[in-house]
Amino acid sequence: MPKVVTDDGVEIFYKDWGSGQPIVFSHGWPLSADDWDTQMLFFVQQGYRVIAHDRRGHGRSTQVGDGHDMDHYADDLAAVTAHLDLHDAVHVGHSTGGGEVVHYIARHGESRVAKAAIISAVPPLMLQTEANPGGLPQSVFDDLRAQLAANRSEFYTALASGPFYGFNRPGVEMREPLVRNWWRQGMTGGAKAHYDGIKAFSATDFTEDLRRITVPVLVMHGDDDQIVPYADSAPLSAELLQNGTLKTYQGFPHGMPTTHADVINADLLEFIES
Repeated sequence: MPKVVTDDGVEIFYKDWGSGQPIVFSHGWPLSADDWDTQMLFFVQQGYRVIAHDRRGHGRSTQVGDGHDMDHYADDLAAVTAHLDLHDAVHVGHSTGGGEVVHYIARHGESRVAKAAIISAVPPLMLQTEANPGGLPQSVFDDLRAQLAANRSEFYTALASGPFYGFNRPGVEMREPLVRNWWRQGMTGGAKAHYDGIKAFSATDFTEDLRRITVPVLVMHGDDDQIVPYADSAPLSAELLQNGTLKTYQGFPHGMPTTHADVINADLLEFIES
């Protein structure tokens, strides 16, 4: 399997298909590069080179016990882009991956980056603080950790079959294969990485990162996102970005790259080619 070894000895698995301008995908918690299969197949057929990696502790990457924070996530992404010598890349991140993309660009610079898109993404800050009163209380994230520690398999099944894809909404049909695939990806990764990752995606403040980015960034978010509430994420991120564009999707859930892949892929293609 193709892997790059980071400076601290972690093996990061990645997929690399096609040729042309590179599009690099960063997945959400607690999933893997497999969550981007629909996007990668679509864009490779449009003549792009598509790359996606498994975050440390996730998927097929090393299940290390530490380093599960945004600095390491960004540095691991930088290791992949350097190893593959990517230039003029478009970075696309979903959920936690959106935070990873934002932190990577701000931390490692824009010399290899053309554009970025963040989808249902965690920036600017999920956690409620004095400076961020609209965020979610610490108790929400403590409860996520408690459920994970008690029975990860049950927790992941409930999350995927409920709020992640919006299957708990009236009139929304449950799509069992999506739930099974979500569970499969989650259970392939390490419990410690996922446990620590809750702090990484909830407590990291991306405000200054967003202000530092100058490349065009498309901010895509559904207004029925039950995981990363819309009002305190996407509009604030778009406002902080120097060259940000907000695109809001009425009624779309957090997992909209999967449930509404045709719409998301078309809008990403339009943005990349504009």
